[in-house]
Amino acid sequence: MTADTYAVVARLGGDEFLAEAFGRNYRMVRGDAAAVADLLAWDDLNSILGRNRLEVPRLRLSKDGEMLPQDAYTVPMVTRRSTVWHRLHPSALHEQLSQGATLVIDAFDELHSGVQRLASDLESWLRTQVQVNLYASWTGREGFGTHWDDHDVVVVQIDGSKRWRLYGPTRVAPMHRDVEAPEEPPEEPIAEFVLKAGDMLYLPRGWWHSVSASEGERSLHLTCGLTTMAGADLIIWLSEILRREHLVRADLPRFGTAQEKQTYVDGLRELVIKELDSGDLVDRYTQNHDATERIRLRPSLPFVSGVPAEPDQRVQMLSTRHVVSADDDSNVVLTAGGEHWTFAPAARPLLDRLADGRPHTLADLIDGTDLTLEQAARVVGELVTGQVAAVGSEL
Repeated sequence: MTADTYAVVARLGGDEFLAEAFGRNYRMVRGDAAAVADLLAWDDLNSILGRNRLEVPRLRLSKDGEMLPQDAYTVPMVTRRSTVWHRLHPSALHEQLSQGATLVIDAFDELHSGVQRLASDLESWLRTQVQVNLYASWTGREGFGTHWDDHDVVVVQIDGSKRWRLYGPTRVAPMHRDVEAPEEPPEEPIAEFVLKAGDMLYLPRGWWHSVSASEGERSLHLTCGLTTMAGADLIIWLSEILRREHLVRADLPRFGTAQEKQTYVDGLRELVIKELDSGDLVDRYTQNHDATERIRLRPSLPFVSGVPAEPDQRVQMLSTRHVVSADDDSNVVLTAGGEHWTFAPAARPLLDRLADGRPHTLADLIDGTDLTLEQAARVVGELVTGQVAAVGSEL
């Protein structure tokens, strides 16, 4: 099952969710086990644990808010080149999990294609970077205690059930780098419920919560962390774009007269107010954020020197928030990952089709257009060289 089938956007509420809940209040959506049965399976997790050298802190066990020592569930291995890595010890892992530890794998979207598709769909919709962490637990013992996150999360319950207690925020929009910490949460939760397989939860940043597998069964869930875009980020970006002004680049008049210092500050104020009064500052910031996104890179081996002009060759755009526009000469411009590509107007349909982030064949991309296979392969080759697209049979 792909994230398309799972339909995260539609289930959370689409535009209504953005208007009513996003950044404001939690939202819990009921589902069923069939909806997530093929998104991720225990065998997928077993395979990833068995085939990858996942080291602390990316893979860790947590109990009562503390991270367990690595040697409690791994065995150090020395290679013939005298490097050391820690091999997972399945029996010790099972024992720790049965005694109340929670298994955590960070950036699980980089290890599993279906979960990566889930993250990409959320990125396309919410226009921000998403990292998906995996959590698995077997007892009612809390892995992390009552805590809050400095980013919004979308939780997808994959198997079993997990009890959530929500206490609400005690500070408006707390940040990782903040001037003060939130006050402690109230003793009694404002909401308490059990997520079962197929259920989803959206939780804004700063909401205190505690989680436990206290229903007498195992639990497996994914937490999709959303990168925050706050006013502090916009101010940092504003300071960067204003470096085009010589006054911003100039030295501070530290040794000048009081009047010279005030004149300098007045000049800065005028520049900043001009930007704040522009009417499109937020839009320009978010467009820049989209255009400079971190792209999930993927090689296109064995095609190291061009893309073959074969009708069944599969192509996929790796960027989730790229921008396709036109310049003054009606050429089509693709902006992604901080780079720009300019193509002839005839390439617009091809780029528009790739924009959905799904795999397409070259034959699909030129259907109904004036492009030849060779022309399409050259356009795709430019995107592959630019690391914003990939080709391959397993896309």
